[in-house]
Amino acid sequence: MATRDDAQAILEQLAGSGATLRDDQWTAIEALVVHRRRALVVQRTGWGKSAVYFIAAKLLRASGHGATVIVSPLLALMRNQVAAAERAGVHAATINSSNVADWSDIHERVRGGDLDVLLVSPERLNNPDFRDEVLPALARDAGLVVVDEAHCVSDWGHDFRPDYRRIRTLLAELGSDVPVLATTATANDRVVADVATQLGVGGGEEGRDTLVLRGGLDRESLRLSVVKAGNPAQRAAWLAAHIDSLPGAGIVYTLTVAQAHDVAALLREQGHEVAAYTGSTEAAEREQLEADLLANRVKALIATSALGMGFDKPDLGFVVHLGAPSSPIAYYQQVGRAGRSTASAEVILLPGHEDQDVWRYFSSVAFPSESMVRNVIGALEAERPQSTPALEPLVDLGRSRLEMVLKVLDVDGAVRRVKGGWVGTGQLWEYDEPRYRTLDEARKREQQAMLDYQATAGCRMAFLRRQLDDPELGDDERCGRCDNCTGDRRDGGVDATAAEDTRQRLMRPGVEISPRKQWPSGLRKLGVDLSGKISDGPAPGRVIGRLTDLGWGARLRKLLDEADAEVPDDAVQAAVKVLASWGWTDRPTAVMALDSDRHPLLISSLARRLAELGRLTELGTLRYAPERRPVTAANSAYRVAALSGSWSAPDPDLIHSAGGPVLLVDDMTDTGWTLTMAARAVRAAGATEVLPFALASTS
Repeated sequence: MATRDDAQAILEQLAGSGATLRDDQWTAIEALVVHRRRALVVQRTGWGKSAVYFIAAKLLRASGHGATVIVSPLLALMRNQVAAAERAGVHAATINSSNVADWSDIHERVRGGDLDVLLVSPERLNNPDFRDEVLPALARDAGLVVVDEAHCVSDWGHDFRPDYRRIRTLLAELGSDVPVLATTATANDRVVADVATQLGVGGGEEGRDTLVLRGGLDRESLRLSVVKAGNPAQRAAWLAAHIDSLPGAGIVYTLTVAQAHDVAALLREQGHEVAAYTGSTEAAEREQLEADLLANRVKALIATSALGMGFDKPDLGFVVHLGAPSSPIAYYQQVGRAGRSTASAEVILLPGHEDQDVWRYFSSVAFPSESMVRNVIGALEAERPQSTPALEPLVDLGRSRLEMVLKVLDVDGAVRRVKGGWVGTGQLWEYDEPRYRTLDEARKREQQAMLDYQATAGCRMAFLRRQLDDPELGDDERCGRCDNCTGDRRDGGVDATAAEDTRQRLMRPGVEISPRKQWPSGLRKLGVDLSGKISDGPAPGRVIGRLTDLGWGARLRKLLDEADAEVPDDAVQAAVKVLASWGWTDRPTAVMALDSDRHPLLISSLARRLAELGRLTELGTLRYAPERRPVTAANSAYRVAALSGSWSAPDPDLIHSAGGPVLLVDDMTDTGWTLTMAARAVRAAGATEVLPFALASTS
C-alpha cells in the first residue's frame, strides 16, 4: 500500500529535494490511491494540484493499476509540468488532433504499461474515432481519471467549454473502483455546485462519498494595487515608464489581440525586451515565447487570456492588466500566475473607460437565440452527415458560434457528431431560456463586481476571495499587503512629454486590411452562383485604425457613434497620412464613396476631401439598388447572399474617364464582404483596380 513517504519521494523528484508534501495534498492523494474515492479539489493557484495527480498516477501505476487519464484544455500550456513529471519518472503522452496516426500506438503503450499518464484535450472526447474506438478501452483500463480546470464544465464560469460536458459520459463508463479527481482554482459556490452536477463529482454516488477539499484562496505573496493612469496613451506610457522597476519577469494582459500587438510594439521601440502572445500566435512561436519567459530572456509577454490557465512559472514577478477583465473570478485566475515561489509579486490593474465596450462585445456573442438554434437542428438530417462549413450557408451563424451550438446540442442529445460531420437525432430538445437569462444576469453582476473592485476602499484580496466564496475568509479579514491595506499607492501620473510621445506613437494611423480570397462554401444553396477563388475583388486596403486600438480606437468609436456629420479635420489628416505611406504599385486616380444608411455625409465628405487633397477624380457615391436587402447576417455565406446586387451599377464612362485605380471609401469594415462585393461592382464597370479605404475596422 502506498504511503506518505512514497508520495514525498516522488514529490522531491518532481520539485526538488526541498519540497515538502503538505497535509492537504496527502489527504487528496490518499483518498485517490488508498481509498479509491472521488475527489473535488478547489484550491488556490499555486497550491500544487498538478503535483497531486502526477504523484497519484505514479503510485497507482506502481501498485499495478492502469494509466491515469488527464482531461485538460491546457495541454499546450502544460509542457513544463509534463517535463517535470518525466524527470520524476512519470512517463506521459498526449493525444491530440495533430497525432491521429499515433493514437493506436499510444494506446498500445498504455496497455503495455509503458505509459503512466495520458493527456487528452476535451475536444478529443467527441472525435468519432477516439470516442468509438479508443475511449471505451481507456475507460475500462484507467487507473485514475483527472478532470483538470473543472470549472470549464460550467457555463456559470468564466471559461465555459461545451466539450467538457462530454466528460460525464467518460465518467459514467468507468469501472466502479476507478477514482476521479476534479480540480479547479477558480470556482465560487455556484460553479462548484454546477461542476458537481455536470460531472457527478461532489456528492455521494453509489454509496461512495466524495472528498471535497476546498481551501483558502489567499495568496500571501501578491501585492494587489489599482492605478488610475488616465487614457490609453497615458496608461501605456505609465507601463513603459515602470515596467523595468517591476520585479523579475512577468505578464502584461490586454483585452484584445490588437492591443497586445500595439503595446508590444510600443515597448520594443523604447528598448524593452517584450513580445506579443495571443490566440493567433502560431503554436511553435508560442512554445518559444513560453520558454523565453521561463528563462527570463524577456521582461514580459504582452498577452491576451490565451496565456492563462496552465502556464506555470513559479518565480513570475508581476502581472499587469492593461484593461480590466469582465469578471473578478477570471481576474483572480490570471493574477494567480504570479508569486508562486517568491516572497512578493506585484499585481497591478490599469483600468480604462473603454474596458466596458470590450465586455459588451464579448457578451454579444454568447449563446444565440432559440430560433437560431432551432434553425441549426432543422438544417441537419438523420442519415446524411453535414460538415460545419456545409452547415454555415444554411444557418445564420458564424463558424465559432455554430461550433459552440453544435457541441451543446450534442451533449443535450439533439445532434450527434459522426464521421463526415453532424447528424440530427430526432430527439426532442428544449431551449433552456431561464438558464441563459440567468447567465446573462450573472454576467452583468460580475462586470459590476469588477467595477466595484476598482473602486473599493477595502482590502482587495478579501474582495476577490469573497467573490470566490472563500470558506476561510473572516468577516473583517485584510491581507495587509494591497494598496488599500498599506496606504502605499503607486502614482498614476506620467511625464507629460512621455505621454505625448506615446500618444503620437499609438496614434500613427494605418492598418492593412487583407482582401477576401475565397468565396464561402454553399452560396449556390442561397441562389448565388459564386464559388472558389475570388478573382474580381479588391486589392489590399487600409483603415485608419481598429476600434480596439489603444491609440485610434476610442476616437474612432466616438466618431462612429455620433450623429452623421461632415468628416472632422483630425480624421482627414490621419487618412492623408495613411494614403501617403500606403506604398501602392499604382497610385489611385479617382475616389468613390460607398452609400450608407448611418453615415452618408461622413463617408461622402471624406471622399470629397481626399479628392481635393490628392487631386483625384471624384466619382461620387456607389448608390444602393432599390431592391437592396438589409444585411444583418454574421455568417459569411448569408452576408454575401444579402450583399449580392446591393448596388446600382456605376457609369462605365465615368469609371473609364478616371484612367486608373479607384479608391473606394467606407466608414467601417468588419468581415470585409461589403468592400469585396462593392469592389466587384466597380470593377465590373471597368475599374482596373479597387483600393478599399475605411475609417475603422472591428479587428
